[in-house]
Amino acid sequence: MLSNASPITQFQQAIRQPDDQIDLARAALLIAKGQNRDLDVERYIAELNFLSATLERRLSKGLNVALRIGALNQFLFNEQGFGPNREDYQDPRNSFLNEVLDRKVGIPISLSVLYLEVGQRIGLPLRGVSFPGHFLVKCEVNRGVIVLDPFAGGVSLSMPDLQQRLRAVRGGEVSRAIVAGMLVAAEKKEVLGRMLRNLKAIYVQHGQNEKALSIIEWLMVLSPESAAEIRDRGLLYQEMECFRAALADLERYLKEHPSAEDSDDIHARVVELRQTTARLN
Repeated sequence: MLSNASPITQFQQAIRQPDDQIDLARAALLIAKGQNRDLDVERYIAELNFLSATLERRLSKGLNVALRIGALNQFLFNEQGFGPNREDYQDPRNSFLNEVLDRKVGIPISLSVLYLEVGQRIGLPLRGVSFPGHFLVKCEVNRGVIVLDPFAGGVSLSMPDLQQRLRAVRGGEVSRAIVAGMLVAAEKKEVLGRMLRNLKAIYVQHGQNEKALSIIEWLMVLSPESAAEIRDRGLLYQEMECFRAALADLERYLKEHPSAEDSDDIHARVVELRQTTARLN
C-alpha cells in the first residue's frame, strides 16, 4: 500500500483483498484519516497490538473460550474503561476508531470493531453481526454460538434477549428461526459500510452536507453501483443547490431502479430539477 496515496485510495486498495485478508482496523482508521489527514494510522495499530499483547501475557495457555471472553471483557471494559457514549451518541467521533481508543467511548459498531480486533489477536474466533438496530459480535463454539454486546460491556445475549431486541426494532413475529437467520457473520466490507452509513446519517442530521457527501464517496468505493448512495448523493446535491449534479444522479437512479418504492417522489424532484436547470441555461 502506498503511504503517500490519499486515504481514500489507500482504503480502496485495502478492501480489494479477499474478505479474510482485509485489515479491518487499518481500513477503519483510514476512514478516520479521511476526516483528519494528520492521523497516524500506525500509531493506533500499535496501540491495538499493545492492548492485545498486554492481555495475552496474562492468559494461561489452553484457557477455554468462555474464560477468554470473560478476561477480554474485564480487561477492556473494567480495567481499560472502554464504554458506551450514551450522553452524546450522535457525536461523529464515536464512529472513528482512533477517537474510541483515545476517548474510550463509542457506539455499538465502533466498540465492536475494537472488541473484534483485540479479541481476535488473543485467539478468539470472533465475527461481527449486523443485527438490526444494534451491531453485535458472535463467537462460534462447539455447542453453538455465543452472542456478545460490546456496547453493554460484552454481555452474553440469550435467544430471548435477541428476540426482545428484534421485536423492539421491527415488531411482529420474532421466532427463534428468524433471529438465528440474522446472526450470519458480517463480512468486513459490511462492517465498514455500517460505520460509514452511521457517519453519513450523523452528518446529514447535523446539516453537515459536505461531510455527508464525502462519506458517500467512501461508500461508493465499497459499492460503486449502490442505488441508495446514488439517490442520497443526488438529494444532497439538490439541497446544496448543485442542481445539475443532483439531476444527473436522480435521473440515473430512476433509470436503473424504475420500480423503487420512492420512485414517485424522485420523479417529482427530477421534473422540478429539469425546470430549474433549464432556467439556468
